[in-house]
Amino acid sequence: MIERTEFKGKPVLIIKRDEEDRYPFSFGISKAKLILENIEEIKKFVEENSNS
Repeated sequence: MIERTEFKGKPVLIIKRDEEDRYPFSFGISKAKLILENIEEIKKFVEENSNS
């Protein structure tokens, strides 16, 4: 579940596991760009550390 909101007039994304998620993950545009610049390394990290 993803929500869009604003903080101090800047756009923010909030990612929740579900509606009741008590600890959502939120970030603005600069962190979103950083995530996109490093998406392959993030994918690699998940693959190497998932127990599936």
